[in-house]
Amino acid sequence: MSDFDRTDTPPRSEGPASLVSDVMRLSSDLVRKEIALAKAEVSENISRAGHGIGFIAVAGVIALVTLNVLVAALVAALAETSLGPIWSAVIVGVVLAILAFILLKKGLNDLKLRSLMPTRTVDSVQRDAHAIKEAYHDK
Repeated sequence: MSDFDRTDTPPRSEGPASLVSDVMRLSSDLVRKEIALAKAEVSENISRAGHGIGFIAVAGVIALVTLNVLVAALVAALAETSLGPIWSAVIVGVVLAILAFILLKKGLNDLKLRSLMPTRTVDSVQRDAHAIKEAYHDK
């Protein structure tokens, strides 16, 4: 029984045509895998952007509540001379303003274009290109 009978594929010659065929097949597989990786990474980044938009929306709502509290503090300051309720409203307003600021910064940070870029895919493609260059320079 020959080698050809024992395997599913015929023996490959190491000629230029075989080498080109292997390069084309491997390149095609590599491109498909990189596209799948890019899709997954972009999907993850879009999800993070959605969270960023959510933080911005919550920051907007808290900012409105903060304005209401600060306006109520101003009204109380004008209506009363007692410092208890006024300072209470001011403290609550300041705490809400700080919270709104933190959420706004977090949301804006998540929406930066740099954070939406598929950096892992770019790095992987660069590594693959380097490996292919090295493999064919050695032959």
